[in-house]
Amino acid sequence: MEGLHFEQLSQEDAGAIAEWHYPEPYSFYDWSADPGDLRELLDPALRGEAYWAVRDETDELVGYFSFKPKDEQTVEIGLGLRPDLTGRGLGGSFLAAGLEFARTRFEPARFVLSVATFNERAIKVYERAGFSRERTYMHSTNGGEWEFLEMSRPV
Repeated sequence: MEGLHFEQLSQEDAGAIAEWHYPEPYSFYDWSADPGDLRELLDPALRGEAYWAVRDETDELVGYFSFKPKDEQTVEIGLGLRPDLTGRGLGGSFLAAGLEFARTRFEPARFVLSVATFNERAIKVYERAGFSRERTYMHSTNGGEWEFLEMSRPV
């Protein structure tokens, strides 16, 4: 994906992202699947400055990133590509654009992210981008307990 640019997530963009629905089994990532996550996305006070809209060269919303400092050296990233763009081989370039933006803006030494272990498609993208598997853990979300994988990479 070329020509991507980042801007603080607007309320309008947050509302649009909240409506995104992914095909099974990725519907797990629908914002409506977890009321707490949805509340954070839609409430500007909870969202703060952590969320960024990603737009293409035609100014169309193609995804989002969240960047949350974990400590002075580490930024935790979250991301989502618009559902109709998933599964088309765009994840690597989308992720690369987000990492480059975060490198410049936040100057961390390390990135971390978490992904549901069933999401092998995303895990492959992250590994190709240099992320290493750190640990698995159980996380309560979307009405149940799910196994997640924490991954990290140096900047």
